[in-house]
Amino acid sequence: MISSFLNEKSFYEKLNNTEKRIFEKVLNLQRIDELEALFLFESRNLPFLAQLANYIRRRKHGLKTFFNRNFHIEPTNICIYDCKFCSYSRAIKKREEGWEYNENEMLEMVKAYDNQPVTEVHIVGGVLPQYDLDFYANLFRKIKEHRPELHIKALTPVEFHYIFKKAKISYKQGLQILKEAGLDSIPGGGAEIFHPEIRNQIAKDKANSENWLELHKTAHELGIRSNATMLYGHIEKYWHRVDHLKQLRDLQDQTHGFQTFIPLKFRNKDNEMSHLPEVSIIEDLKNYAVSRIYLDNFDHIKAYWAMIGRETTQIALDYGVDDIDGTIDDTTKIYSMAGSEEQNPKMTTQELVELIQSAGYQAIERDTLYNIIHDYSSVKVTVHES
Repeated sequence: MISSFLNEKSFYEKLNNTEKRIFEKVLNLQRIDELEALFLFESRNLPFLAQLANYIRRRKHGLKTFFNRNFHIEPTNICIYDCKFCSYSRAIKKREEGWEYNENEMLEMVKAYDNQPVTEVHIVGGVLPQYDLDFYANLFRKIKEHRPELHIKALTPVEFHYIFKKAKISYKQGLQILKEAGLDSIPGGGAEIFHPEIRNQIAKDKANSENWLELHKTAHELGIRSNATMLYGHIEKYWHRVDHLKQLRDLQDQTHGFQTFIPLKFRNKDNEMSHLPEVSIIEDLKNYAVSRIYLDNFDHIKAYWAMIGRETTQIALDYGVDDIDGTIDDTTKIYSMAGSEEQNPKMTTQELVELIQSAGYQAIERDTLYNIIHDYSSVKVTVHES
């Protein structure tokens, strides 16, 4: 039976045999396999990908499109690691080009939002010895003492791996300590591309894919939810992307701890891979669509509006995306330094609501765990906040 979202007989009749098989699987809630995912990545039938991904997105969420009120803190952009794709970090020998915030400075950043209805602080940065287990445990405690309801989404497996190894404790022990100190959830960064053929070329010296997956698995077992990412559009092939998605889907089958998947576009500004051209918007949209179709056990697909721009974000809502992140307020320019479309990534709640509504979708303010805070879908409203 053809869905109401895909109800034109002529559309179905124009599909080839493989497309028809994938079409029927999706409509019958059956999982596509890796060869079918590879076929979709290689497909030039973008309308087919859009129709299928949008159908899944609407089946899961209708027209609801989620965002939250958050802000970012990057403790430092100085890092002991040398990732070839990174425009953000600076080597220790170039310390004068970066920043290293101390605990008091970061607490002042938190306090700057005291009169604003933000619900989440997102904390990630470079890796340095002084940002160790005690540092983050103390920071998280003081943030919670000051604002107990503020959700702390912090650190990546790259940071955790270094911190816990330095402290000579297991992932479980370290995560338990930070959870008790106030860590609420984990962002998805540091995944890059899992396959060692690519990872060894672009991020050889930091935590590997096994570390990344094990860290998230352990977090899920401790009741800590997390996100997942994939850096695409550089030297990887389509099959590397499929391998990456498969490993995420397999872990999600085990733990059900991932909340959202976030494709991250490689930007070629001021890094060691600047000679590579960036992929097109069509490739961006294809990546969102295939991710939505393949990752059947992920509730959400997120587009970082700050990285791909507002117009592309609106289009992505028709390609499986149901979340566009939040207000962000990128005070330390982690996005703009990477060559993002937004040179001063910050939107008010009003702007986010208008962006979603003007694309034909329903704006839903959420907290980090996707509990609904406010539904703006019934009428166009004016939101009063900075």
